[in-house]
Amino acid sequence: MAPEPIVLAWSGGKDSALALERLRADPGVTVVSLLTTITGEYDRISIHGVRRALLYAQAAAVGLPLAEAVLPPSPDNAVYEAIFAEALARLQEQHPGLIRVAFGDLFLADLRAWREAQLARLGMTAHFPLWGGPTDWLALDLIARGFRPVISTVSLAHLPASFAGRAYDAALLADLPPGVDPCGENGEFHTFVTDGPGFRWPVPIQRDATVIREGVAYADLLPANVKDEVA
Repeated sequence: MAPEPIVLAWSGGKDSALALERLRADPGVTVVSLLTTITGEYDRISIHGVRRALLYAQAAAVGLPLAEAVLPPSPDNAVYEAIFAEALARLQEQHPGLIRVAFGDLFLADLRAWREAQLARLGMTAHFPLWGGPTDWLALDLIARGFRPVISTVSLAHLPASFAGRAYDAALLADLPPGVDPCGENGEFHTFVTDGPGFRWPVPIQRDATVIREGVAYADLLPANVKDEVA
């Protein structure tokens, strides 16, 4: 029997990259596309704040096609769900038999329930290949096995702005204050992965300024050897 097609909701961060590795090791499924939410006005990955150019470079590095759901700034749930559903409908036209979407969520039960309910309304199902894994172990394991994430955004309610742009490594984990999840699952921080298992080549980056907006510190990451004006 042929493997079942599946789409991976892709943020560009470490949990997405780890979920992709798990899916690729599962003979029962084949990842046919990544699907990323983009904030169109900013031309960046929603919430993670990473430039679209780096997203494209990352998708090329992992060797998968990329689909986008382009959102307005600060969409409400109804707008988000409608645009995400449109993106999934386009993918279903391209991939007959597609009914599953994978997510890299770890333990937030309310978020999982929301995703499952959204997909159920579309006649689809959600898959969570990392669900329930201890986050302290996951963090150390992905670093040990060669994933190379960088902190792209930091919630200033949880961490100082100086964490933005740092490599996600053992030294960073040691510096996290008590109460901060080592995988940032409660929104303390987000990441962008530049290399790791499943990457055909590294995604070279350089860091520009840190930009602070609405309680979040964004490390402006650029493709290496490119210097743009900070948006």
